[in-house]
Amino acid sequence: MCSLPDAIFPLSTFIFHLSTFIFHLSTQMKRYAIIVAGGKGLRMGGELPKQFIPIAGRPVLMRTLDAFHACDASIQLILVLPRDHQAYWHELCAQYQFAVPHRIADGGATRFHSVQSGLSLVDTPEALVAVHDGVRPFVSPEVIRRCYAEAEAHGAVVPVVPVVETVRQLVSGDSEAGEPRHPEAIVNSRSVTVPRDAYRLVQTPQTFRATLLRRAYEQPYRDAFTDDASVVEALGCAVSLVDGNRENIKLTTPFDLIVANALVDSGW
Repeated sequence: MCSLPDAIFPLSTFIFHLSTFIFHLSTQMKRYAIIVAGGKGLRMGGELPKQFIPIAGRPVLMRTLDAFHACDASIQLILVLPRDHQAYWHELCAQYQFAVPHRIADGGATRFHSVQSGLSLVDTPEALVAVHDGVRPFVSPEVIRRCYAEAEAHGAVVPVVPVVETVRQLVSGDSEAGEPRHPEAIVNSRSVTVPRDAYRLVQTPQTFRATLLRRAYEQPYRDAFTDDASVVEALGCAVSLVDGNRENIKLTTPFDLIVANALVDSGW
């Protein structure tokens, strides 16, 4: 028979861990994910926007929302769609009995303006906000968690993967290596090999503290804003890097759909 101290110790340990867990839940920053799906999919061919194209019988966009909801059902999902795509999306949700909770914001003229629209639905001052391409349905739960954790610690983070191909930089014929050449003038142009270890391919979700992201998106739009990290960097803020996952491809061309179907067939 256990003595009283021996019996009490496990209970007190349990209470300590329970209180720590409850404290963690109460202090964890609320998490949002803005899923940007404003593209028309012109490079895919056909009339159906790429975010609605089915992969193994399920629309791309639903698979993307599924990925975040399966990772953490408490993530507040905000879907940014052009207004003229929203009725079709509602039809798809009814057809597929899609029940993942989400709110919808109107897409803007550019990705920058679409993210601004999504941010208007982030209703918690202190929160973490992930911004993710709607046509990246194969982001892993580990990458999602990693991005939120790093953003909570350091404010801004993007997932990246190494460059595996040899990279050559186009240079003008009468300049030193390093000066960019117009992208349309590739044939017969001069080029130099650059060290691929110095480069990374950027993915999403790009994740930030909400206060920082709001401040960044108060800036006037510039053509140089190619992603959310570039908007935040324009404030002079540093952006951290974390490992992405190679499967987290952006579905842009018909070839990408072949890869996507192969990923699903392999168990994704």
